[in-house]
Parts: sequence; C-alpha cells; structure tokens
Amino acid sequence: MDIKAFLKLVKKYKWVLILVPIIAVIITYFLVQNLPKQYSSEVQISTGLLDPSKKLISNENTDFFQINQQFSNIMEKFKMKKIINILSYNLILHDLEQPKSAFRKYSDKIDSLSAEQKQELINLFREKLATKSVLTLADNKGKYKLYDIVESMGYGETGLKKEIDISHSDNSDFINIEYVSDNPNLSAYLVNTLASEFIVNYSSDVNTNQNKSIGLLDSVLKKKEVTMNAKNGSLSDFKRNKGVLNLNEQSATVYAQITQYEGQRADALRQIQSTQGAINTIQSKLGGSDPNINGSSRADNREIVSLKKEREAANNAFIENGFRASDQKRVDSLTKIIQSKSNQNFDENVYDPRASKQSLAAQKTQLEIAQQTAKSSIRSIDNELASLRAKYSSMVPYDADIQNYEREADLATKEYMTALDQYTQSRNNQAMGLRLQIEQVGLPGNPEPSKKVLYLAGSGAGSFFICLAYVFFVFMLDHKIKSASQLAHATKSVTIGVLNKIEGDERSIRDIWNDKTGNPNYEIYRDMLRSLRFEITEKMDADSSKILGITSLFGEEGKTFIAYSLAYAFAMTGKKVLLIADELPVVKAESKALATSQNFQTFLIKKEIHTEDLITIMNKSTARESLLEMQSIKSLKAGFEVLREEFDIIIVDVNSLHDINIAKEWLLFTEKNISVFEYGKVLNDNDKEFVDYIKKLPGFLGWVLNKTLTSS
Repeated sequence: MDIKAFLKLVKKYKWVLILVPIIAVIITYFLVQNLPKQYSSEVQISTGLLDPSKKLISNENTDFFQINQQFSNIMEKFKMKKIINILSYNLILHDLEQPKSAFRKYSDKIDSLSAEQKQELINLFREKLATKSVLTLADNKGKYKLYDIVESMGYGETGLKKEIDISHSDNSDFINIEYVSDNPNLSAYLVNTLASEFIVNYSSDVNTNQNKSIGLLDSVLKKKEVTMNAKNGSLSDFKRNKGVLNLNEQSATVYAQITQYEGQRADALRQIQSTQGAINTIQSKLGGSDPNINGSSRADNREIVSLKKEREAANNAFIENGFRASDQKRVDSLTKIIQSKSNQNFDENVYDPRASKQSLAAQKTQLEIAQQTAKSSIRSIDNELASLRAKYSSMVPYDADIQNYEREADLATKEYMTALDQYTQSRNNQAMGLRLQIEQVGLPGNPEPSKKVLYLAGSGAGSFFICLAYVFFVFMLDHKIKSASQLAHATKSVTIGVLNKIEGDERSIRDIWNDKTGNPNYEIYRDMLRSLRFEITEKMDADSSKILGITSLFGEEGKTFIAYSLAYAFAMTGKKVLLIADELPVVKAESKALATSQNFQTFLIKKEIHTEDLITIMNKSTARESLLEMQSIKSLKAGFEVLREEFDIIIVDVNSLHDINIAKEWLLFTEKNISVFEYGKVLNDNDKEFVDYIKKLPGFLGWVLNKTLTSS
C-alpha cells in the first residue's frame, strides 16, 4: 500500500474527518443530558470449593481443572431460563403486591387492569412461581397475556440476561452477581432474590439427583451382593463335594514330594552306576598283572629259575674240568646276573601282594552290598512316585473347574466392592457436598459515576474511525495511478519523469517557456521538463544514441505535446533538433508554430531537409499509413542515417501502443524509447501485454507520468 497516496487522500477528506466527529459529539451531548442515574448492587455467594475452612478433609488434593468446570457449570445454570423466569415472577409479584413501593411504573398493560384483575394476575403468577414453570409465548393464549405483561415491565428474560453480570475471579471461592439499574432498591432486591432462589433450586436439584444416584447404586449394590454370594457359595460347594480344601496348596505339596522322590531316585541311580564302576576296577586289578597285588611277574621268576639252573650246570662243569678259570668266570657272571634280577624284582614288589589282594576283595564285597541296597531303594522310590503321580493326576481334572469358580467368585467380589465404593462415595458427597451460601448480601448503593464522558469520547472516536475506514475503503477501491511510485509498481519498471497538467487551450511550449507572469503551473512544468531532459540526455549520451521514440499506452495521453516540449527543451541547450510528430492539435490561432513544418513522407522520397533555427518539424501522415508499405526497410534506414548526420537529436512521436501495428514499425528505427501514461487512468489486465512489449525493447528508458495535478 502506498502510504503517501493514502495520506494525500486523508488530507483531501480532512474536513470530513474533523466535522463528522464534532457533529457526533454535539448530538451525543444533548442525548446524554437526561440519562437517569445508575445504581449497582452486588451479592457474593461462597461455594466452599476453594475454602479449606469449609472442607472436612483439609489436606485433600485440589483438582483445579475439575473445580473450574464446577464454577463454569454453576455460572451457566444462573442463566437457565427456569431461574430467570423465577426471578421475573418475583419481580412482577413485588410490583403488583406492593404498588406503593413498586420498582418501576406500571406499564399500560397493567395500569389498565382493575383491582380484581390485578389480583387474578397475582394468583396466576403465584401459581407459576410455585410450580416453577417456564414462561413462554404460549402463556399469551390465556385470559391475560402473561408473557407480554412481564416484558412490558422490563422483567423479561432477554432484558435481565443482558443486564445481570455473573463473574468469578480466578482462584477465588466466590461467585459475584451484579446488577445495575436506575433504582437502587431494584438492584439490591434483584441480586438477593436471584442468589437465594438459585441456591434453593440448585440445592434441591443436586439433592434430588444425588438421591436418584444413591437409589440406583443401592439397587445395583444389592444385585452385585447376591451375585457375589452365589459365586462364592458355588466355589465352597465344589470344594466340599470334591474333598478339596485348598487345591493349590495340596497340589503344590504333592508336586514337591514328587520332585523330592525323583531327586532321590536320580541319586540312587548315580550311586549304582558309580559302585558298579568301582567293582569293575577292583575286579580288573585282582585278575590283572599289577605287581602291588600279584607280586613279581611269572616271566621274571622263570628267568631267575633258568639262570639258577645254568649257574648250577656251570658250577658242575667248573668242578668236572678241574676248576678252569674260564668256567669260574662263567659261574661268577651268572651269579651277578641272578643277583641283579633278584634285586630288581625286590624293588618292584615293595608291598605285600597278599595283603593288597585281601583288602581289594573286602572292598569289592562292601561295594556289592551297597549296590544291592541302592537297587532295593529304587524299587521303593518308584512305588512312592507312582502313588504320588496318581494322586497328582487325580487333582488335575478339578483344577480347571476350581479356577473357573475362583475367577467368577473373584470377579463378582470386585464388582461388588466397586459398587460399594461408588455407593459410599455418593453418600459422602451427599453429606459433604457443595454447600452454596450467601456471604454478602446486595445493598442499595450510591449512583455509579456518570458515563457521559465515555459516551462523548466513544461517539467522537467511533465516528472518526468510521470516516477513516470509509476513506480507506475508497482508497483500496481506487486503482487509478496517481504517482510515479504507483506507475513504477504497476508496470514493474522505472518512471523517469513526471509532468503536470497544463490547463486551458493555450498550449504553446514557447509561451510556457517564456512566461514572465509567474504562473506556478508553467514554472513547475518547466522544472519537470528540464528534469526529464536531463534523464534522457544522460541515457542517450551513454551510447551516442540520437533517435528518441515517444509512445503511450493509450491515445490522447499528451505524448505529442511532450514531443514538442522536449524538442523545445533540447533546442534551448543548443542542440539541433528534428521532431517527427503529428500536428499539434491545439495552438492559439494568433500564435506562431515552433518552425515551418515539413512532411516526413516527402523527405523519404526527395531526401531534402529545410532546417530553420534549431528545431525542424516533420509532420507524420494523418492517414495512419504503414511505413513499410511506403518504403522498404533499407530505404527507411538510409533516410534515418541522413537525419542522424544532420541533427543532434531526433524525436519521433510514435503512435500509441494500442495501434500496435504502426507503433512497431516506427519503433524499428528508434534507438531509445519512452512511454507516456496519463495521470488518473487505470492499468487493466488487457493493457499489460502492451506494457510487457515496450519493456522488452532494448532501448526502453522508462515511463513519464503526464497531466498530474499541481496540488498532488
């Protein structure tokens, strides 16, 4: 949003923004002069929800979420139609029964009734109050239109709901009821009556609901108790009939005994196996060649006996041969061998073989006895295991039945205990439940501070912001382009200049430039034109361009007058200017043109130029003829080259972009281009294709916002 444009619009409507609030404040001032005084009365009701002194259990946890829900429910019940109607009945009965101290003046509907009719009306309202019936439009169908009578006194449900304020401060135990009226006694009576009637009705409703809940829970509790007793009785009968006191403990005991005997049997089997292994080892030693048991081996003994026989034979030969030395050596040699063998045999048989053998035989006998004993114990263990397994198997069929009975009995007991807890909780809630009471009654008070100042300030501020919103609404709906920034934003390209509007028919640039009367409109135009000339010169000198095309989005946007103005502005800098343009549409009859006009089409044919002073004008054909149909591109380029050599700058008044076929041909020969947009026009979506076209041209310099208002 263009803030500057919005502020300009606000400035335009400034008197509306000033006068309307002033008028509103004046009107409000006279309206609030006769406002009646307002009196407020407030009553406080304590709930005990957040007051520890009113709780039997002071250390219980406080659930603030639940308490907030309770406060919300209570405050919503204050607004129930039944409660408001009870208040309406009390108010209308007060005024009817005590006409001298009535809170409000009788309405026409009541004032027109006789004393007997008023008494009948009192009886009807008393009856409705006693039955606490709701007041509806159907009550208008009787002899008296009760609904309309209550509304006529201002005691209707809609009016009371708007004026009664029911509030609760955070972390407070109190509910506040406030009412403001033009009668202090009415305010006090209304809040006190509403509070007392609500407490009575709320307590009655709560007590009724709790009694219903307790009655329902008591019925459920009795049913659960019957079910629980029946399930437990079924379990006891089954155990008694099957002779099972405690199946779990009994089966566990039998299973433990089975496990113990199986362990004893496994130990006996291990003992038998180990004893048999020991017997086999002893048997192998007794029948083997162990020297510790059987002494020297028979081979060694036979060798010694054989050597002794050889020594005896050698000794006989020694005697028979006359004691030869060789025989003696043989005898000595055999003696040494026998002695060596005997010593070796003695070393290897340290122990007494007979004693070892007797010991092994005794051990074998003991092991055989132990083995037999173990085998006998296995038979007795197997008998006990068979008995225990049979006993355990007899318990298995009862296990599923007992589990079912116990599960049903346990479930029934839990349901009964849950119902008992709910019943007990309801009883406790009834005994220790919510107890509403009035802590502070409403009293007639002093009048409230006057709100006249607030009404005056509100009317002034409200009317001002309404007017400002209207101006903003007008601004948002106004899509006219009225500033250079708006034009740049709408076209997404630069705006290189702004020219103000020249009023009247006298539009000779020479008169505007040479004006000495101090016309501010002319002065501004000259300054803006100089600024535009500077921007164009800077861009064209950068690449030595000489041909400037001036087009516009629409016709009649002033591009021809700008072309003439720029030609004069460049001539004032000493440049030799050629202007190819349409004839200036409005020039005062007695004034002279800038220079003698020539025809551009004639130049294309003859290539002759008649220059006068610094400005030469060639008028375009008014027949909207195509350039390319008159001359070839090559000829046209040659003609423009001749012009480039002759002039310092050539300004071409190109047709508007809506004449796109002609404009495109002229733009083929221009080196730089600017486009003119008229102040206050709207850029539509259909025009954006022409904007995109001119923007894409390599020599496009930007836009010129023309015909702007001097005050803007």
